[in-house]
Amino acid sequence: MSKMNSMDLPLNWRIVRFGEVATFTKKPKGLRYSEYNEVPFVPMNLIPIAKLYSKAFNLKSTDELSSGTYFEPGDILLAKITPSFENGKQCIIRELPTPFGIATTEVIPIREVEGVSDKIYLFYYLLVPGVRALLTGKMKGTTGRLRLGTEALADLEIPLPPLAEQHRIVAKLEVLFFQLDAAVDSLKKAQAQLHRYRRSILKAAFEGELTRESREGHSDSWESINLNEFITLESGSRPKGGVRGILEGIPSLGGEHLNTDGGFNFEKIKYIPAEFFESLNKGRIYPNDIIVVKDGATTGKTSFVDNNFPHKDAAVNEHLFIVRVDPKVAFPKFAFYYLFSSKGQQQILSDFRGATVGGISRNFPLKVDIPIPPLTEQEQIVSEIERHLSVADEAEATIDAELKSAERLRQSILKHAFSGKLVPQDPNDEPASVLLKKIQSEKTPQQPKQKKRTTKAKIAASGKQLSLPFN
Repeated sequence: MSKMNSMDLPLNWRIVRFGEVATFTKKPKGLRYSEYNEVPFVPMNLIPIAKLYSKAFNLKSTDELSSGTYFEPGDILLAKITPSFENGKQCIIRELPTPFGIATTEVIPIREVEGVSDKIYLFYYLLVPGVRALLTGKMKGTTGRLRLGTEALADLEIPLPPLAEQHRIVAKLEVLFFQLDAAVDSLKKAQAQLHRYRRSILKAAFEGELTRESREGHSDSWESINLNEFITLESGSRPKGGVRGILEGIPSLGGEHLNTDGGFNFEKIKYIPAEFFESLNKGRIYPNDIIVVKDGATTGKTSFVDNNFPHKDAAVNEHLFIVRVDPKVAFPKFAFYYLFSSKGQQQILSDFRGATVGGISRNFPLKVDIPIPPLTEQEQIVSEIERHLSVADEAEATIDAELKSAERLRQSILKHAFSGKLVPQDPNDEPASVLLKKIQSEKTPQQPKQKKRTTKAKIAASGKQLSLPFN
């Protein structure tokens, strides 16, 4: 990613350090939390992703506060720890019942410099993917506990337009993002409707509604049969050769590889050495097998091994069950769709035992009763289910493409905003260079000259200043 320089910007813009146009809020000396019975507390889980304003906080007794970050109404709360920072967790809380609030220690509270910078302009700049990438590279700490320091944030370069233009950019962003967010909300509602539609199709299928017309005039009846009566159940296993650190071999599936649509996700797959696979007496999977997760957070999730399964040889680990259906009683895919349905999942999970990391036992089939029509009608039902679901899948693919397009548009809007191409320039605006002079004149009487020279020298010598993240 190439560095942007001042020649790429409008004439009245300047490139400055983030620390020159923003301040990091600190607790005032002499303030005692004990003077308040309760204070607003903002844990990380209440900080949304890329949402401008939030009203979410908990009231917490000051006796319960052992640590936290002081902030004031209107501050930008920027998550500084991985992965919250990379995910874009940040917001502004404008209203508090007290003059201040306390947030998790893993945030940086940021405020604009009055008369120099617009807070919302700063907020959106911190959401530019390139900016996040640059700052992520400056995070320090151990793996999984990397944190962004205020020094690295202060050294970040930011393009500074005249203050009046900052206001115009923010106004334009709010209009465009309001429209874009409305479109995204509509797409997500459509996604939710598709999810309900899929469930309703499966419900109708096993109530006989999808084949009611073709069944009229026939005396064939449905009967409820316990799953345990027409299946064999097998558990996966962990091979002696292990599955970690092997880049090729025989795929070994776990619960994380079962998709919510009944298929499989082969990203980050683990492998069994071929020589150990040959010795497996259980855990191998074949076409028409139904796979059920037996423990953990995804207990009960179900997938089907169809003829499009991409691996000739594969196995499942010890966290999965393999269900094999007697084809004389039921089509395997008919049984799968029932176990995949809301009613089937409810019955499977009725066998759940233990806490959050608990699971289901080998006895779970005893809890599942499946309505079984004649085989000819089962085949017709499977065909009708897949016809309806294929329509839903096509709609889902279109929605996914639109959501990705909306995200690309959002990033394009941000890029234009911070390169001077979103709103027209006004020659009557006070240039950014005047704003910089204001900054310097305000700093001069507050800092001894020697200290100021030392700070500049350290900045120049450190070489930490970050490049602008634009092409």
